[in-house]
Amino acid sequence: MTSTEAITESEDSGPSGYAAARLRLLQQEARSGPPRRAALARLTDDWLTGLFTSAAEHAGVRGAALVAVGGYGRGELSPRSDLDLLLLHDGTADAAALSALADGIWYPVWDLGLALDHSVRTPGEARKTAGEDLKVQLGLLDARPVAGDLGLVASLRTAILADWRNQAPKRLPALHELCQERAERMGELQFLLEPDLKEARGGLRDATALRAVAASWVADAPREGLTEARRVLLDARDALHLTTGRATERLALQEQDQVAEALGLMDADALLRQVYEAARTVSYATDVTWREVNRVLRARSVRPKLRAMLSGGLGSKAVPERAPLADGVVEADGEVVLARAARPDRDPVLTLRAAAAAAEAGLPLSRHLVRHLATTVRPLPVPWPPEAREELVTLLGAGEPTVGVWEALEAEGIITRLLPDWERVHCRPQRNPVHTWTVDRHLVETAVRASSLTRRVHRPDLLLVAALLHDIGKGWPGDHSVAGEVIARDMATRIGFDKHDVGVIATLVRHHLLLVDTATRRDLDDPATVRSVAEAVSTASTLELLHALTEADALATGPAAWSAWRAALVTDLVKRVAAVLAGEAPEEPEEAAPSAEHERLAIEALRTGEPALTLHTQPEEPAGEGEVEPVGVELLIALPDRPGVLPAAAGVLALHRLTVRAADLRAVELPNEVGESADLLLLSWRVAAEYGSLPQAARLRADLVRALDGSLDIRARLAEREAAYPRRRGVKAPPPRVTVAAAGSRRATVIEVRAQDAPGLLHRIGNALEGCAVRVRSAHVSTLGANAVDAFYVTGTDGEPLPQIRAAEVAREVEKALG
Repeated sequence: MTSTEAITESEDSGPSGYAAARLRLLQQEARSGPPRRAALARLTDDWLTGLFTSAAEHAGVRGAALVAVGGYGRGELSPRSDLDLLLLHDGTADAAALSALADGIWYPVWDLGLALDHSVRTPGEARKTAGEDLKVQLGLLDARPVAGDLGLVASLRTAILADWRNQAPKRLPALHELCQERAERMGELQFLLEPDLKEARGGLRDATALRAVAASWVADAPREGLTEARRVLLDARDALHLTTGRATERLALQEQDQVAEALGLMDADALLRQVYEAARTVSYATDVTWREVNRVLRARSVRPKLRAMLSGGLGSKAVPERAPLADGVVEADGEVVLARAARPDRDPVLTLRAAAAAAEAGLPLSRHLVRHLATTVRPLPVPWPPEAREELVTLLGAGEPTVGVWEALEAEGIITRLLPDWERVHCRPQRNPVHTWTVDRHLVETAVRASSLTRRVHRPDLLLVAALLHDIGKGWPGDHSVAGEVIARDMATRIGFDKHDVGVIATLVRHHLLLVDTATRRDLDDPATVRSVAEAVSTASTLELLHALTEADALATGPAAWSAWRAALVTDLVKRVAAVLAGEAPEEPEEAAPSAEHERLAIEALRTGEPALTLHTQPEEPAGEGEVEPVGVELLIALPDRPGVLPAAAGVLALHRLTVRAADLRAVELPNEVGESADLLLLSWRVAAEYGSLPQAARLRADLVRALDGSLDIRARLAEREAAYPRRRGVKAPPPRVTVAAAGSRRATVIEVRAQDAPGLLHRIGNALEGCAVRVRSAHVSTLGANAVDAFYVTGTDGEPLPQIRAAEVAREVEKALG
């Protein structure tokens, strides 16, 4: 059924008839994608034509036309798209008649609740406005007549296109700057968990900009896959509009499953992966196109000067246009291209050699070169020859330029042909908000970070390849480190490493989280902790590589994954493990004496029978070259030993909006006034203010006293504060998980808690542990984005580790309390 037939069937060509036909069209599940968008545009054309004809006849206006511009002009109407309309007239009608004509069109549109962007202009006014406003000019490039004087519209289109082409040297740089500014503001669509399908880099705006560049005749975008990429983004937007009932462009987390279902996809991850793939195609086409635009415009500006120089007899020597970079590749006009003598069909290493040379020179690969290599170069033998392996290592070690070169190879499918297992991580989203990148881009970014650490290790090649492969197991069932070890072993063998090196790479992938997890969640003074790491890494050289990989991985993850504090803990752990690997077995540490400050507080607590505390900022530590990072605030507490100290102290800190980063609790005995020994608890915590200034120590002490004597209901206060703030919409967090660490300690049982971070979480955990009648020896708190991973060293009341069955019961009780 055509759009016209739909209106006829409703027996009403007015607003109600259009609305009914529009609704029927949008509800036809079998009719979606480009056919539905085109049908919706035709349906809207027919309705507006009726409005225009009736209004023009009533107002007595001739020499006018209704013009669709922008997306509507392209015939791409999404369910909630606005109507972008221009009422074009030849200037012969008076103002009152034009106003009546416009009202006869605009008001019915508004009455239906449709968004409308409208203007009334003569062709001259339209050209003048376009010359002053780039966005108006871009919209008019897609001008399409809907009703009225077709010749008037054709004349305007011809003039607008001529203006655009004549003004290209000025307009295209302005458009490029506009695109870059928008990208900086909105981010890259292919990496965002909640991407804006229109405004983010690689989205629909960029696809439209590529059409505008093509219309200028200066350069044309790569067409392979671009039409399909636009279709994917438009289809996702259509489903988003129908799912939400709103004219939104942002693919919010809570709507992704519904949008995926509407598109017939398995789940939200499949949706994001498809969207990311489309955005990557648009982004790559954008990079290539603007590079070509700049090259053409630069050449145009140089030619007159060159002609003047030659005609003036200033020399006949031409500047060399092609500079050799490596065997078979040269630089030409700012890009890497094939040398004239290159034989791609006989040189299987040429692709990697060209990529390595481009990255080392900081130059882009010519699109034509990449396409030619993709279709003509023979596959590498397996295992790779040494030259191929060396070129891959060179590519990975080139730093930031590696990213652009790698993406160019990915755009033509070369990476997955070189490394077939790469397909599994290609454009794979990461739901953890700590991560900035998709899995594949994170792997490349880790290699980039590792390239700056190669001077710290004896085998830079193993570091760089392990960096590229460390998360290769993501996308497979189970622990990605375990799966990744198997895949990395196969890939390293394919790349041509010998058996020993393959084993090292596999070990690095298997244990790439070991150092940071152990350093932030385990007691480093416990010999069992250090021995377990030493057993896993086996050799000092592997430890050296793992240390560098840990830092590169964290830096490539995002700002929340690395800090001076984490770096210091990891370095401390590495030193201890290195000593064990050198044959210096760790001795059982003696109980450290309290610091002078803690001893002063302990004496005061013993004298008064109440908590004594101090709160002060610790010195700043270097976070990196040229940077400093505050370690946090040290909170020292001494008080008579009694039940409930951990939940009470944690609850008070939560009420004062202090986040606990590390916690240590231990009992000491001091003689009292009559010479008998008294038990005291010493707490040494590192905290940070969520925002604002630190609370006064006196207020903390007063609230702690009230919490311990029961006059301060912490649970109720925290609940009141949470209720005072509206809940943010979003995906439901996974349930908490509490386990007993297998490689624990000989001095205590390690209870590990993984949960959604929230104010008062440590208070709730402390309450649960108190309810289980266990003593907390120390706590190691780690927060990554919205996720908390906390480890508690606990003992029974006798000070000994818990029996296995008892430990499992405690873990279940804590998990139940948090659920």
